[in-house]
Amino acid sequence: MLGINYIKFDAMAYVIHFKNGKLKKEGKGLSFFYSSMNSSIVAIPLGSNDIQFIFKETTADFQSVTVQGQITYKIENPKQLTEILDFTVDSKANLKTNDIEKLKQRLINQAQTEATSYIQSITLKEAIKNAKAIETKISEGLKSSNVSGTLGVSIMSVNVIAVKPNPDMAKALETTTREALQQEADIAIYERRNFAVEQERKIKESELNTEIAVEEKQKQISEKKMERQVVEQDNRRKLVEMQTEADIAVEEKKKKLILAKVENIKKQADADKYALEAKLEPYKKIDWKILSAISGNGSAKNDIAIAFRELAENAKSINNLNITPDLLQSLTE
Repeated sequence: MLGINYIKFDAMAYVIHFKNGKLKKEGKGLSFFYSSMNSSIVAIPLGSNDIQFIFKETTADFQSVTVQGQITYKIENPKQLTEILDFTVDSKANLKTNDIEKLKQRLINQAQTEATSYIQSITLKEAIKNAKAIETKISEGLKSSNVSGTLGVSIMSVNVIAVKPNPDMAKALETTTREALQQEADIAIYERRNFAVEQERKIKESELNTEIAVEEKQKQISEKKMERQVVEQDNRRKLVEMQTEADIAVEEKKKKLILAKVENIKKQADADKYALEAKLEPYKKIDWKILSAISGNGSAKNDIAIAFRELAENAKSINNLNITPDLLQSLTE
């Protein structure tokens, strides 16, 4: 009537009553009348709560494992938690939101974060054998993390129930263990057989040692023969080298002789050239016509040829010239 309601909470609930946005009352297990028109009521469960978790991680050898366990926590600072999550209740004391699940999920996420760094640093077999170590890492990480302090909760315990590989890998590990046991049984059989084989080996080894000694003697004989052949080959090589060196010396002397002859021929040619140039030097400035005249080798034909040459050289100053075949014949006779 008139929006006035009565609400009651049990002893494990921490109740905060806000009226017109201001704190009206707070405490555990409260019961009171309130006006629904201007009131807001928050109820946080104070008892311990269990969270079941299961998540997958990858080990250092890149194998997947499933970690299953449980976290037990308790809300120590309900007022701090109400600053982050919404625990408002309706007139029947039922939570209006599902923020309690957000709280659980955040704790699970932090637990997985703490487990990840450790599991990724160990192998699959180590992860399966060290469930207790994983449990300790999660517990210590949750207790020291900012998440727990921020949410106002305390971690009471962490239990890792199982660390399991995927089904295929589990079968492989079972097979490996079974094979190891089978190998132990086989080893006992093999040891008995190896004893008999060892005795037979010793007999054969003795026989082989005798054969090796014989072969070693034959090897020594062969080596001595080879050494003698090497010495003979070395002596023949030295003789060939000596002959080759003698031939090279002879050829070198021949080469020097030829070079000396060539040098002498060059010098003689230079001398002849110089003498000829000296003889011809006085004639360089004399007209060829004079040289031809004083040479004493002149003839009518040469004179006619010279005349015609001079006519050709002075062709520009000649107006008219007739040379008949009869004239040419008479000149050349």
